[in-house]
Amino acid sequence: MRYDEAITHSEILLRRALMLDALRYGEFKLTSGATSSYYFDGRLLTTDGESVEIITDLFVDILMRRNIHRFGGPAVAAVPIIGAIALSAFAKQFDLKGYFVRPDQKQHGMGKQLEGHISPGDRVAIWDDTISTGGSLLNAVDAVAALPAEIQIACCILDRKQGGSDHLKERSIPLFNILASNADGHVVVDKESLANWFE
Repeated sequence: MRYDEAITHSEILLRRALMLDALRYGEFKLTSGATSSYYFDGRLLTTDGESVEIITDLFVDILMRRNIHRFGGPAVAAVPIIGAIALSAFAKQFDLKGYFVRPDQKQHGMGKQLEGHISPGDRVAIWDDTISTGGSLLNAVDAVAALPAEIQIACCILDRKQGGSDHLKERSIPLFNILASNADGHVVVDKESLANWFE
């Protein structure tokens, strides 16, 4: 995919987010306790057919070029997207399988925290629909790194620019995001991120 195609896809996704009320402006309290001028619900996009096709087109292109065969992240955010990513990769004859990370290790059965297709030494992409302070994603990063597996890239729809992407940088994990919060508190297509990943 070329840069101009990635921009077009991303602009359509942003319009779709507004249409589906996945992105709403107002005054909202976040999980962290901070207030925000907008609310973003990425699951309204990853459970919508048209939106998830755009998202998977962008991410699978990058995963194929970086030869990454495992994709997942924290439950519940990663769960809706994993099947779509795997199916999109399969249609392109690329072997990509999914996994997800429970908040805590199970206390019954096999006692797993990591579920799905992930093994020591795998080249892994890790996902969250939104990154703010990075809490849930970084917990998943720790669980994957302890396997140990090689985290090649972190992915999200929206980077809220609230410190989470800085924590990833400190761990030398590159981030690909489609949208970002700008200085005015609006969500925009992150052209800088797209330029870093698409020619």
